[in-house]
Amino acid sequence: MTSRTSTLARTGFALVVLFSALIALASLRFLFGVEPPEPVFANRFLPGWFPLHVAAATVALTLGPFQFVRRLRVGVPKVHRWTGRAYAVACLLGGTAGFAMALGASTGPISQAGFALLALGWLGCTAQGWRMALQGRHATAHRDWMIRSFALTFAAVMLRIYLPITQAIGLPFEESYRVIAWACWVPNLLVAEIILARTRPRRRALPA
Repeated sequence: MTSRTSTLARTGFALVVLFSALIALASLRFLFGVEPPEPVFANRFLPGWFPLHVAAATVALTLGPFQFVRRLRVGVPKVHRWTGRAYAVACLLGGTAGFAMALGASTGPISQAGFALLALGWLGCTAQGWRMALQGRHATAHRDWMIRSFALTFAAVMLRIYLPITQAIGLPFEESYRVIAWACWVPNLLVAEIILARTRPRRRALPA
């Protein structure tokens, strides 16, 4: 890795940590009586699932970036294992709640399908990553699946970036929300696959 590439990678990671922390903190207000925006509030499955989804996603956003800090993985493996378990449980709870909420999305079947597939992908990637960790012999596969998992966790950040942009430029909410239901996670997953393809040979040479 060249010096410039290394600097870009560190800068990118710092931005991921920053935006994850900001969105996690901002989301906490929904656990203390602040109602979500009207289109979200109109979701017929909101009352039973929204608090769980917010709480779990907040934990996942907070812990997720640190699962990829090699100094933590190698230097303090016990901390990595326990925070990784907490992250995985948060993703599984958040994904379950997210899937239930997706079925009640008020903007129609296109956004319902987008959010439902996001939830299923989040559940599947996290479960596969955890399974690889439990088997103990697939460190590279474990990291690959958890990178995909966090790419989907980061959909929470992209959703909150895209929404105000579309509103600021005057796009109709329902139409833009249908696009965002897919745009908040599909590009993330594509970026994750590009990163995996470019770094896989180097990562195979590193210890778990």
